[in-house]
Amino acid sequence: MNHLIVYAHPRKESFNHAILETTVRSLQEKGHEVVVRDLYAMEFQAVISSSEILGGIGEDIEQEQEYLKWADVITFIYPIWWTGLPAIVKGYIERVFTYGFAYRYVNGEQKGLLKGKKVAIINTQGKSHDQYAAIGMDKALLLTSDKGIFEYCGLEVLHHIFFESVPSSDEMTRTAWLKQLEELIGKA
Repeated sequence: MNHLIVYAHPRKESFNHAILETTVRSLQEKGHEVVVRDLYAMEFQAVISSSEILGGIGEDIEQEQEYLKWADVITFIYPIWWTGLPAIVKGYIERVFTYGFAYRYVNGEQKGLLKGKKVAIINTQGKSHDQYAAIGMDKALLLTSDKGIFEYCGLEVLHHIFFESVPSSDEMTRTAWLKQLEELIGKA
């Protein structure tokens, strides 16, 4: 299968980068084709232009849409910052998941145009699951990204993984998380 990974973290030393490396290696070991779009390394321009709002897209966005067309599975790897997607990921979605490509309205009804494709979301967060659950943020994150973006565009959500309290986690915990990730990918 063809796997597109949209990755967003500015530091190569981050746990997000270890997640990326583990994901790529595990998929390739299973014989899958993998393309990584590292938004920070690409210096992806996250700000949508007025011409793009009117439907005019440039070659850079056409290229990203070609990757999405190619992919059977799209994996997003990014940290939760300010209880949401990093700006560069939000900008990627705003600029690449365009009207007429990722969704449209037919007779007033919204239609997701990426049906038949799957998405996996892997996030790191600074707080614990319990802290987010206590304020309802766990459900809000799933609602805004899984339902509000990915399912809205017709994608089937395979899984949404949250690695919690990452800044205070130890090496043994992180190693165990990466092993769990390898096992999950191995089942795919």
